[in-house]
Amino acid sequence: MDLRRLVYFVAVAEELHFGRAASRLAIAQPPLSRQIAQLESDLGVVLIDRSRSQIRLTQAGSVLLERARDVLERLDRTHREIKRIGEGFSGHLRVAFVGSATYGVLPNVIKAFRLAYPDVELALSAMNNAEQKRAVIQREIDIAVARPSLDDEELKSEPLLQEPLILALSDTSPLLEQQVTRLAALKAETFVLYPRKPRPSFADHILNICLEEGFIPKSQVLAQDYQTAISLVSVGVGIALVPQSVSQAERPGVAYRAYEGHNPGTALSLNYRRDNRMPHLFNFLKIAHDVTRRQRRQ
Repeated sequence: MDLRRLVYFVAVAEELHFGRAASRLAIAQPPLSRQIAQLESDLGVVLIDRSRSQIRLTQAGSVLLERARDVLERLDRTHREIKRIGEGFSGHLRVAFVGSATYGVLPNVIKAFRLAYPDVELALSAMNNAEQKRAVIQREIDIAVARPSLDDEELKSEPLLQEPLILALSDTSPLLEQQVTRLAALKAETFVLYPRKPRPSFADHILNICLEEGFIPKSQVLAQDYQTAISLVSVGVGIALVPQSVSQAERPGVAYRAYEGHNPGTALSLNYRRDNRMPHLFNFLKIAHDVTRRQRRQ
């Protein structure tokens, strides 16, 4: 069934006058009459009773009017929905992040995105770098918020945030009594490192920093993720070097201190497939960079 003829039929059925329907459709009356006649021929039924001076719908015409209105309304809704998805105002976006990214800028990015695009379903999941890399390459996620970045020829990586490292200590640690904590003086301490695997990872970044200070921690405890590592710190298992942003959230049993010594810092990045052109992704990237710039100015 020709959708254009359905539109013509609805106009005639609602106006019950070919002249007014033609004017409403901005076409001449003779072509309109021919289109309605062709629709009746295609269906093999009479839709409009023309036997009197005032036309009226047949029973078949009344049923078609009801169904045609429904079909055209569904098509209109579908068009609006697809257009909103195509413009990034609807649909879904899948974002994965490393555990330590849940502090600092990322929560504000999520809030800003949800405020700007309330009809986009945002699916969030925590993954380490290796899991993120596999998931984004296999199109299981759209954006990976990694530390520091994901390296693959299929991926594009955009820097989001560079921040210094700080010490995370148990709030009962004797180190808190020192005015200045020198990293080189901590070689006898137990270092809590994460993740345990895969390697190389953030754990190796910390070990390289210690090496620049002239030592390798003799005692090391490996945790699989940041949350586990900071929990171990809170009960006095050891100390950890962590991103400065994590200190913005209070954690029972944990105190944070700056230290003196080699501090190359750490970075967060936004990583996605180079062939991913979905508008939701670029809307998220823009908001993420805008939020980060605002926080830097504050």
